[in-house]
Amino acid sequence: MLHDIVTRDWITLHSALVVLGLGIYITASHTLKQRRHPSAAIAWTISLLLLPYITLPLYLMFGRRKLASTRRAVKQVVYGSPAPASAQEHLATALGLGATATFESLAVHQDGHEALQSLQKLIAGARHTLDICTFILGRDVLGDAIAAQLMQRARQGLKIRLLLDGIGIYLGGRPNLKRLRGAGIQVALFVPPFSSPLRGRTNLRNHRKMAVADGTELWCGGRNLAAEYFEGDTESVLKKPVWIDLSFDLRGTLAQHAQQRFDLDWIFATTGKAASATPTGIPHFPGSGQRARLVPSGPDQADDTFYTLLVSGCFTAQNRILAVTPYFVPDQTLLMALTLAARRGVAVDLVLPRQSNHRLADIARHTALRELVAADARIWLMPGMVHAKAVIIDQNLALVGSANLDERSLFLNYELMVAFYDRPVVQQFADWITLLQRRALPYQPRQLSLRRELIEGLVRWVAFQL
Repeated sequence: MLHDIVTRDWITLHSALVVLGLGIYITASHTLKQRRHPSAAIAWTISLLLLPYITLPLYLMFGRRKLASTRRAVKQVVYGSPAPASAQEHLATALGLGATATFESLAVHQDGHEALQSLQKLIAGARHTLDICTFILGRDVLGDAIAAQLMQRARQGLKIRLLLDGIGIYLGGRPNLKRLRGAGIQVALFVPPFSSPLRGRTNLRNHRKMAVADGTELWCGGRNLAAEYFEGDTESVLKKPVWIDLSFDLRGTLAQHAQQRFDLDWIFATTGKAASATPTGIPHFPGSGQRARLVPSGPDQADDTFYTLLVSGCFTAQNRILAVTPYFVPDQTLLMALTLAARRGVAVDLVLPRQSNHRLADIARHTALRELVAADARIWLMPGMVHAKAVIIDQNLALVGSANLDERSLFLNYELMVAFYDRPVVQQFADWITLLQRRALPYQPRQLSLRRELIEGLVRWVAFQL
């Protein structure tokens, strides 16, 4: 009798939680526009049905993909630059990414030493303001050196804002925030994991990387502020070898656009509220007339902007797609766009590390790599770790910045890419990737066993990371 009552009550509770969980999921997905990748939607639904008492709290903590403010038509700042000149530029404008901006004095850093010199010069030369956004500030020789330089400049009266991701600060050894603040640096953490976890934002990380001095100079790319991303650190206990990464610096209106993007992220990090971009009448710099556009992507954008530009570019590419990424776990749409491009004669070349620092990502990538090789795409594996992120499409589009070609970067993280349109600039980035390609070895697909297929399938199932 008691057993029957307990069983009946448990079934009732389970059913109630299932109904509640599915109700919350459906409401969030429709009312808040939480459009999801199919595998993620299926995973959440099945988990809510089978284990609602575990899944419901997890969904409340990690389930949000887009901020409520993106329900409105999101329009970025438009500064009055010339009308779009290509289909890709038209698409970017339609996605609400605003107009292109002019820039000059572009320097593509050839290695970590050059990148570090550029960053240190930017910090030393800032006159009024310096804003830095990074995912990781390492507790190592590089991170300590950058922190020391920032504190010195802050004591000299420079206004410095430092935006760190709330999870990223733990991944490189938590920096001494009290010391930084004591020197006069304003420090903000982006969505700390233990602050209001039930708002559903814990899984949404700020992976953007930029430094802006005086609103006129921009340092940007894929490098975190830790030793391995620059010159390594083989002398200390940490033993960090050098990773291959990509960054650049420039001057011009594009830096002012980046300044305003930082302002929006800063407001969100310090108030918890998404701010709206408003025109500020920023004038264009005279000079070369070279054009580029910021491509922010993530929960603060109504659309998956970088992903949309990438898929569109692959479908319309005429002669080449050249990409470098540390992690390659595409969804089926992006994979189809790449394989179809290869099958219709587009030269598709993808440069990856032979072994990255994420073993699961390496396992998950093999199915996609086999499909690409079967379609006559060429995969190149570099010795050592490659952390660079860039995609070149034909001669008129280079997408360079912080986003990996995996589903977390494409659909969850706050990312920042820059779209370059001028042929000489696009070729600069293409040449940088080609130098890596010459040092790499072609990928050879393994013989696929049943065990291997099962492992890859399981890893791909969780690859979306909620």
